[in-house]
Amino acid sequence: MTELRRTVETYWAAADARDWTTFADTLADDVVYDLPQTRERIRGKGTYLRFNQEYPGDWRVRTERIVADPDTRQVVTWLRVTVGGEETVQEMSAVSFFTGDAEGRIAAVTDFWPEPYEPPVGREHLVERY
Repeated sequence: MTELRRTVETYWAAADARDWTTFADTLADDVVYDLPQTRERIRGKGTYLRFNQEYPGDWRVRTERIVADPDTRQVVTWLRVTVGGEETVQEMSAVSFFTGDAEGRIAAVTDFWPEPYEPPVGREHLVERY
């Protein structure tokens, strides 16, 4: 297992537990966080930590899969995120791309939060819906 992979596992476990001290320890001081869907960028450990601490709502995160490439210091995670209380629960998938620094900390994160959509008509004979 790569050092960055362990760091990313710690990152997600700390985020889910709201253990902000451990979460912060996984980050490089100059970490950059990108959200392509909203065209937002957050720079720096303190700002990114605060962004996560102040994120609204009741959410939980579960890692479905992690793929790590030690040669490039890259890790990708596929997540299941649950948002809301018992009556308004919504489950979403997300994909996060991580880049590590030389010390094994997270230097960059790019999150993709795909929205489900209906496929085009005409390929029902080729696919299985789930």
